[in-house]
Amino acid sequence: MTPVELSRTVLRAVRCAVDDGELRVAVPERVVVAPPGPGGCGEYATNVALRLARPAGRTPQHVAEVLRARLLRADGIGDVVITGPGFINISLRGSAAPLALVEEILGAGDTDTPYGHLPEGSGGRVLLHGAAEVRAFVHLDVLVRMLRSQGCLVRAGCDAAPRPEWTAVLGGGADHRPVDHQPGAASDTLRIDVRPVPAPADPLPLGRDAARWALLLPAAHDRPRIGAEHLAQRESNPLFRVRYAHARTRALLRNAADLGFRPEPGPVDAHGTRPLLAALADHPRVLAAAARHRAPDRLARHLVTVADATQPLLPAVLPLGAEKPSAVHRARLALAEAAGTVLADGLSLLGIDAPDHL
Repeated sequence: MTPVELSRTVLRAVRCAVDDGELRVAVPERVVVAPPGPGGCGEYATNVALRLARPAGRTPQHVAEVLRARLLRADGIGDVVITGPGFINISLRGSAAPLALVEEILGAGDTDTPYGHLPEGSGGRVLLHGAAEVRAFVHLDVLVRMLRSQGCLVRAGCDAAPRPEWTAVLGGGADHRPVDHQPGAASDTLRIDVRPVPAPADPLPLGRDAARWALLLPAAHDRPRIGAEHLAQRESNPLFRVRYAHARTRALLRNAADLGFRPEPGPVDAHGTRPLLAALADHPRVLAAAARHRAPDRLARHLVTVADATQPLLPAVLPLGAEKPSAVHRARLALAEAAGTVLADGLSLLGIDAPDHL
């Protein structure tokens, strides 16, 4: 069962509880499942009971118990535990969670909707209006990408046309037109001002990738640091760690092909892979939250988390010495490929190159 399928299973449990009169509440359009927080358990958790309690006129515990009884009867679910004020923690049967997660990530790569993205038009209409400043220019460009990844129909305007050197060095800006040139927006369009704290210095000497990272990593209300540390090819530079982790996953795929084996999703060792599996499972939630809160920094920090969780896996992917490739090696390679896929997609949304060689 993939995270998307689990989300639908939880939503189905809510709908059935409403149809049977156990809950009197409007059925939400979407239920979010994510790795459990501190104090939680299992592979996934959801706060749907807390969301529905007040409109249902019930306590979160009561709503959670109603949904728990139904979820325990669903295929693929091994256990359901209620923690805290009403969080529903879900354990999947056997090794279904890691296997389904990797299959979902890699399978999405063969479709028009990458992992964590929503179909075009499934979100609302948004009009972004940015300041005529280089950091706002980059934020505007990335927000267009992130909101479109969540199905939104987006248009972007700005106080003035971007400077030619911004587009030449930083890329993007195809949608940025002076606001006076914007046609009238529909009444259901959400209008958002994009005015992060301006950059304290010219970021263009850093080049496209480092400049974008320097402007995007801090929260919009924080002052960015524009310095040579963003160009350092060492572990102290988070951008280097993200791009290096991606390049390593691609190198492993090439090396495995030379050895005559390919990635194949399957059970992986629990030791050392749990943080990576949790980070990959959390990617759709992080991407949705980053788009909803207009916060590219959330996505940037998440990519660092994925990259750091990927590193312990990489030395164990290829067979050593005379060892023959096994099902475990193929499963580890598939997990590494899934991590690289998520890193590449996240960097692309930030407008940053994801090199296959570094």
